[in-house]
Amino acid sequence: MKFLLNYFSKMRGGKHCPHRAPNHEIFWSAVGAFIGIYLIYYIGHLHGLRLETSLFLVGSFGASAILIYGVPNSPYAQPRNLVGGHIFSAIVGVVCVLLLKDFPSLVAAAAVSLALAVMHFTNTIHPPGGATALIAVVGGDQIHALGFWYVLTPIGLGALVMLVVALLVNNLSPHRHYPQYWY
Repeated sequence: MKFLLNYFSKMRGGKHCPHRAPNHEIFWSAVGAFIGIYLIYYIGHLHGLRLETSLFLVGSFGASAILIYGVPNSPYAQPRNLVGGHIFSAIVGVVCVLLLKDFPSLVAAAAVSLALAVMHFTNTIHPPGGATALIAVVGGDQIHALGFWYVLTPIGLGALVMLVVALLVNNLSPHRHYPQYWY
């Protein structure tokens, strides 16, 4: 009984919700997210791809934009986490598809859980990496046809584009310093 009381007492929280970001932070966050996502879309456009079929604009980049432009001081937004988390997760996702394609009920869960484990082991946790691994699994025939190219493009190239934009935009603000560390 005591275990249950302690267990459920953890769910009360105890802290107050932090204040919202100041207006200048909101502005720079939105500018960075706009430019980062736009450039990735534009790369796909240069290759003659329409937005709805562009393999360059994967959903996990939207979550990365929130981290690297919205909370650039977060440990999960640092360059090693952004690039490493996406690349390691993409590799894990592709490997899971190749090895477990005959077990559709397991492949998605294996890809996300193993991507998390690899990010832990390599100290590159980037929460959108879980989506990158999952997209490798559920992204359909176009993504599956890429095989390990998925790791390089769209994932590697997209992460690098977003990193360059984060370096440029986040440091335009006198209130920001990005990155906090590289390694």
